Amino acid sequence: MIDISNRNSINIRDKKVTIIGLGLSGVSAAKLANYLGARVFASDPSSKFHISDAALNLLHHHISCETGIQSDKIYDTDLWIISPGIPADAPIIQKAKQLGIPIVGEIEFASWYCDAPIIAVTGSNGKTTSVHILSEMCQSDSIDSLMAGNVGIPFSERVLKDLKHPNPKRTFILEISSFQMEFVKHFCPKIALYTNVSPDHLDRHGSMDNYLKMKLNMVKNMTPSDHIVFNLDDPKIKLAIEGHCAQLVPFSLLNQGMTFSMNSNQITTLTGNSLIDVNEIALPGKHNLSNMLGAATVSHLMGIPNEHISHLMRTFTGVEHRLENVNIIKGVTYINDSKATNLESVIVAMESFKNPIVLILGGRNKGADFRLLLPHIKSSHVRNIISYGEVSEHILTAFGDAVRSVNVTDLNSAVKIAQSLAVPGDIVLLSPGCASFDQFANFEERGLYFKSLVKDMEIA
Repeated sequence: MIDISNRNSINIRDKKVTIIGLGLSGVSAAKLANYLGARVFASDPSSKFHISDAALNLLHHHISCETGIQSDKIYDTDLWIISPGIPADAPIIQKAKQLGIPIVGEIEFASWYCDAPIIAVTGSNGKTTSVHILSEMCQSDSIDSLMAGNVGIPFSERVLKDLKHPNPKRTFILEISSFQMEFVKHFCPKIALYTNVSPDHLDRHGSMDNYLKMKLNMVKNMTPSDHIVFNLDDPKIKLAIEGHCAQLVPFSLLNQGMTFSMNSNQITTLTGNSLIDVNEIALPGKHNLSNMLGAATVSHLMGIPNEHISHLMRTFTGVEHRLENVNIIKGVTYINDSKATNLESVIVAMESFKNPIVLILGGRNKGADFRLLLPHIKSSHVRNIISYGEVSEHILTAFGDAVRSVNVTDLNSAVKIAQSLAVPGDIVLLSPGCASFDQFANFEERGLYFKSLVKDMEIA
């Protein structure tokens, strides 16, 4: 077995490394390990086309694979690099632990070979938007920032490219999910950003305490020279990081005395100077204002001038699949919020509009109680709800007669029903509140499919 107790002495050359899972992160980790001289074997029990295609890709790199089965060969190894989709209590994980096989996640593995500064962003909501804002905010003469992680670009892929073509200005900005922090040993960002924490992935983690524990793994190796930037308006985060040895830097919409504070309709600096008028910020919504403050605070710590920070606030218009305005057809506005995979995101979406809403919910439930949406539905402008997918009956039962609801089998049917119910001035809002995995590979695929359905309306 490989001794991974000391990051600086880890050597995988000529060692057997097994990749469990052939999604994007698994494929990239396999290529990185192969480049570093390991004898790589990749395994995925799925026989879906994209998995078989990934295996074929690896075979072109002379990496041995198996798909459609999971043989005992996976245990003949010195190290496991595991997909974030496999929970810690899975039987194969338990057996590997009994055999003494070291197990790490792809983010952890890639970090062993990265000496560039890392900004790690996590939270239940806002992390994708914050990462995109930071990626643009932190571009300067001295910093060349790159996004990776849960945004769909594996960290291993980025690290491999930098090993081949080193860039002394590199800073990595990583979106981190709770799944990616289950198998962490040495991972340590220079700056960690917590946007907020609300119930999510409870089907995987079992409880809010366990979910929060996974989120806190991101900062467990940080030192007094590192910084944790956190949302002071979220009491759960404030309590969770209290007493941490890293430097704690809050941001807030409600409190003064921050690096950047809300002062009437302005954001001001710590010295009281105006940074920007709120009505100049291009990205609407109170939640996005919080995302901007968090990103601005991190950027300030990275030495980015206030002029550049305010410029980005004026010009950044948003992220695909997050409250994305797709089109207006016959007076009806279609909004793609496929990134909304938990109830908190759905609430934010509902509260972002003043026009009547036809809301599309559905997919695979992650342990959420949809009854928690009822007070927000009653106080917002939701007129109809269309539920689809595995969770459709559960949603219908949760709402009862409180709101006009229809359940269908798939997203295509949901969009057709929404189109028939909507009238000019309405908003058809896809904000699923669920994982996509019952019918789609990921939220991006779901969002692109929704946009294709809307596009078909244009030419119909």
